[in-house]
Amino acid sequence: MLARPHRLTRGSDYRMVVRRGSRCGGSRLITSMLSTGESGTVRFGFIISKQVGTAVVRNTVRRRLKAVCAEALPRVPQGTDVVIRALPASATASFAELRADVDRCLTRLAPASAAGTP
Repeated sequence: MLARPHRLTRGSDYRMVVRRGSRCGGSRLITSMLSTGESGTVRFGFIISKQVGTAVVRNTVRRRLKAVCAEALPRVPQGTDVVIRALPASATASFAELRADVDRCLTRLAPASAAGTP
């Protein structure tokens, strides 16, 4: 589970990451990553709309993504914000499939976010 310091909580932070960050997409997830240029902690945010499914399904997807991101914390550069948007196909995805999608996107975006540091 992600501790509170590792979570995005403000809407303005979500907007900044989604608008200014690098993006990686797939059939189940869209991942946006933005390096803040600070030496702070890595923070994750999740966007799971009602198109994904009922509240039970959305919460299951959110819990799975939080667990995957907690495992990935050591591999993400410090001072990075990540927003993961779940698409409707994520409702039927297994934990292993979600982990593979997140790992692929984090690996692809990590060099890009480091290069985009202001």
